[in-house]
Amino acid sequence: MAGIHIKTAIPGPKAKELLARKEKHVPKGPFNTVQTFAVKGEGALLTDIDGNTFIDFAGGIGIQNTGHCPPRVVKALHDQIEKYLHPCFHVMMYEPYVALAEKLNEITPGDHAKKTFFLNSGAEAVENAVKIARKYTDRKGIISFERGFHGRTYMAMSLTSKVKPYKYQFGPFAPETYKWPFPIYSQTEIGPDILDEMLLKKIEDFFLSEVSPDEIAAVIIEPVQGEGGFNIPSKKFVQRVKAICEKYGILMIADEIQTGFGRTGKMFAIEHFNVVPDLMTMSKSIAAGLPISAVTGRTEIMDAAGIGEIGGTFGGSPLGCVAALEVVKTIENDRLLENAQYIGKAFQERFTRLKVHVPEIGDVRSLGAMCAIEFINRDNNPNSSLVKKILKTVQQRGLIMMSAGLYGNVIRLLTPLVITKEQLVEGFQVLENAIIECRNIMNEMGSDPL
Repeated sequence: MAGIHIKTAIPGPKAKELLARKEKHVPKGPFNTVQTFAVKGEGALLTDIDGNTFIDFAGGIGIQNTGHCPPRVVKALHDQIEKYLHPCFHVMMYEPYVALAEKLNEITPGDHAKKTFFLNSGAEAVENAVKIARKYTDRKGIISFERGFHGRTYMAMSLTSKVKPYKYQFGPFAPETYKWPFPIYSQTEIGPDILDEMLLKKIEDFFLSEVSPDEIAAVIIEPVQGEGGFNIPSKKFVQRVKAICEKYGILMIADEIQTGFGRTGKMFAIEHFNVVPDLMTMSKSIAAGLPISAVTGRTEIMDAAGIGEIGGTFGGSPLGCVAALEVVKTIENDRLLENAQYIGKAFQERFTRLKVHVPEIGDVRSLGAMCAIEFINRDNNPNSSLVKKILKTVQQRGLIMMSAGLYGNVIRLLTPLVITKEQLVEGFQVLENAIIECRNIMNEMGSDPL
């Protein structure tokens, strides 16, 4: 497959016409990374309305682990469309729902008995995991982590830890929600072990200063923070958090919405930490872009909610279920976990080498194919201006990427795991060239991003 092919400026003439319609009829709230419109997606490539083909390093913010239009998924969807679209599981049930629940119960961590049910989005999965945890424990408090992201609905937004653009002027937020500190090793000179111990001590002190542990139903954690900047905690930190939960009878919810389905080189990121959560939320790459999410958990916990107390009209649509079943087959049969590990290794080798020559690169980190480059200025402060310039440059050259982090100073890579080696190298070259050129331009201008 060919890689980048740019025929016009971005946006091109047709995209400009459609942008004018969009500006007139769509509110400004939904953000758009690239100012053009897709007409075709295949693997790691996206082609826009003007015939420009991009390499996609954003993957729909992590929904395209198996690539755009994976053949098994497309075939399954065509077959399902010929049968029925959505009778609603709450009215007349259908086998794909049960089959997918069986599969997720099988492949999620832990050999205990599990049950799974389905919703529409990651935020809905988080909301319902909270409901179930509260019902099972008969407690109300929910703890999330600083810099974490869990969605845009009210409970999910309350658990999220970034004011703008997610929470500003949208309050009041859900009560009985609290934040624990999360280790950000790149932004301190303290060693990882010492930082872990400091934060874990703060967590224990939290139960003395803020709320009693017997009022806390659950702790929700992203095994690798997504929107927060692809921050990777140590195995020790995650294991100790789980031990604290067990000590006080608190449930652990692993939010695998962005980290799941092969992204980190394992089916689920929590597996890297040798921790088995009580509940798990999943969405994004579960179905290659079809809107479906899941909550999987220990049987006794999942059964705490009575008949009719959880669910939703469109939850677990047949299309989403058959797509998700084929996604799992694709990951397993096409060795995409190995691909994720290869992508991460290639990324680390290339950009760690570049870091030696570019002082503005503060950190290069990855877990499998969940990769990030953090940028700083000469005072070691977050360099969001350089990130914005780099992203604008690579998009004009046919590479789709996004930022992340509390300060917007992290470039994140969510490359489809089906990307070819040639496309990966081409994308890396575009990114590397842009980093070097943009930092040189800003240095010549004497720009101080802060």
